[in-house]
Amino acid sequence: MKNLKHSILFGSLVLLSACGGTSETSEPQVVIDTLSIDRHMQVLASDDFMGRKPFTEGEEKTIHYLESELKAMGVAPGNGDSYFQDVPLVEITGTQSPEMIVKGAGQIMTFQTNKDVVVYTEQTDAEVGIENSELVYAGYGIVAPEYGWNDYEGLDVKGKTVVVLVNDPGFSSGDSTFFKGEEMTYYGRWTYKYEEAARQGAAGVLIVHETVPAGYPWLVVQSSWTGAKLNLDDANAGYKCAIQGWITRSTAVELFRAAGIKDYSGIAKSRDFKPIAMGLTATVSVKNEVKRDLSRNVVGLLKGSTRPDEYVIYSAHWDHLGVGEPIDGDSIYNGAHDNASGSTGLLAIAEAFAKLETKPERSFVFLFVTAEEQGLLGSAYYAQNPIFPPNQSVANINIDGLPAYGEMKDLTITGYGQSELDNYATAEAKKQGRYVIPDPDPGKGYFFRSDHFNFAKVGIPALYASGSYESKEKGIEFIDEKTKEYLAVKYHQPQDNYEPEEWDLKGIAQDAKLLFNVGYRLANETYWPQWNEGSEFKAKRDSDMSMKKK
Repeated sequence: MKNLKHSILFGSLVLLSACGGTSETSEPQVVIDTLSIDRHMQVLASDDFMGRKPFTEGEEKTIHYLESELKAMGVAPGNGDSYFQDVPLVEITGTQSPEMIVKGAGQIMTFQTNKDVVVYTEQTDAEVGIENSELVYAGYGIVAPEYGWNDYEGLDVKGKTVVVLVNDPGFSSGDSTFFKGEEMTYYGRWTYKYEEAARQGAAGVLIVHETVPAGYPWLVVQSSWTGAKLNLDDANAGYKCAIQGWITRSTAVELFRAAGIKDYSGIAKSRDFKPIAMGLTATVSVKNEVKRDLSRNVVGLLKGSTRPDEYVIYSAHWDHLGVGEPIDGDSIYNGAHDNASGSTGLLAIAEAFAKLETKPERSFVFLFVTAEEQGLLGSAYYAQNPIFPPNQSVANINIDGLPAYGEMKDLTITGYGQSELDNYATAEAKKQGRYVIPDPDPGKGYFFRSDHFNFAKVGIPALYASGSYESKEKGIEFIDEKTKEYLAVKYHQPQDNYEPEEWDLKGIAQDAKLLFNVGYRLANETYWPQWNEGSEFKAKRDSDMSMKKK
């Protein structure tokens, strides 16, 4: 789930107007009431559902509740005659070797794992590692044709380990036209850097951590990339780098000094950058304990009346963190905001569409995905194994964390500027008397941190928007205070509980109605919304749609 990070005050809040290009559709008079929202919240965020963690009794209760609700609404199974899509997962508990040993430049350097370097693997062999693997500095580790950028040009990294920087060259450049300036692109995400290194055939990849461009401190690396981790049980995992990991800035400085590389950050921002053999080798390994099991996505389908083979996909993740370390005597991580609220909003939207007397022209898919908290795994599996082809999927509307403090004056679009879906959301916000703002902290890359990202990766235009900046009744400072309180004591903690006496569900209903209207308009027109020029996802969509025309 995205962090609720909208406490940064804009110098000015501008109303972003909708563009032309699509026809208006008269919307039905649909009421999304807070009574059904309350009913779903009472169940999904209850202690009885045990924090909705995959592979637990909480999962079984959650997915069968969602199934029963979809059935009762008259929503058909979305995977043949089943409401479930099996998601094979593997839990890898990796134990790092005590040290990473680097040789070269007439010396032997020893770096402690967890302190100086954190490494892990997605390969499932009992022991995975690199031994005397040549280190190569590959700048930002980016191949971005639309920016005329290739950090791997002329480089053969097979069997070697690449050292790359976090984020992308535009960050802190002072040039808003260089990549996307302070706004992180997909190429700045650590996931991309691992994927690209694997495509290039590298044996290992080490990202240089720095707090500001990463968006989080080294402590987060230590906690998030160690211990048991869920991954997709992917037959292609062997094609991923044997070793993936991070090194601290001080470790990087020591390595670059030994390699004779000066101003490593500055040279990587140059279009003339060429990868540099560092004259060093690295040895480090991970021992694995491996467990396999199945989790499930839940999927419902409402067929369109005239174009049933064209799909508008709504998504929300049903999972949270389960039962864990007690805090103030509470060990159940209920995940009320994250993401019982989103699942509830999606149920409300599904029910509203199911009640329509005149069915929309395109089909609707209601997809509740698993294991978002473990790395967007349920949506990643769906994207790799789509039930409905991407080039027949009109758009994805993702719901992750809806406002608990009443109606909002804003609609914050995370990833504003990526696609024409912004125009649809802006038009519907205007009808509700709301203004639209982009994510106020684009350098953190929140567009790449929820399930819509996996739809974007396979080319499907994706919208991720909710009210999160200004309360209609209580203003900006009230939301700022509540956001800080949530991040400090509730986010991913047992205190993320549903509190009916404190929650004002009108904000959830307001956002659900807006997202319903966006979907209704998409389903009753023939237009296919596009990625904007400059989007990292446009080329994939254009290619898929051109194949469809053939």
